[in-house]
Amino acid sequence: MTALADYVDGLVHEPRQVHDGVVDLTVEAVSQVVEPGRIDFGGGELEAAETAAVETEKRSPDDDYGWWNLPGGQYLLSYNETLAPPEGTRLVVRTRSELRRRGAFHPTVHCRDIDAVPLSVPEGGVRIKENARVSTVVGTAER
Repeated sequence: MTALADYVDGLVHEPRQVHDGVVDLTVEAVSQVVEPGRIDFGGGELEAAETAAVETEKRSPDDDYGWWNLPGGQYLLSYNETLAPPEGTRLVVRTRSELRRRGAFHPTVHCRDIDAVPLSVPEGGVRIKENARVSTVVGTAER
């Protein structure tokens, strides 16, 4: 059996991200939808939503990485890593339990590649550090 890590490119720190038969994905960017997109029946009027990056803030000028201070609401989460499973295979990506325990989550997705996923943040908000492990590749799903 091939390890899931063989299907994930661009790991930030493999020894920390690959463990117990799963692979953690790290956050590269957080954005918000600022203008609606469009979707229609036939696909001839599809239009992407306009998004704006949410900026990070450093807690100290000496910090290497900043934090996203996210009030409650909906966001789009993008990853540092890319997925590359073999033809006919999809990977199952779910919210990492550490994020879920803080009230934030994204849908579980079965995918061959991964774009931004919607992130729901509770009313009280959440703080996420740059490159934090937020999602986990937990297995494969045959097409």
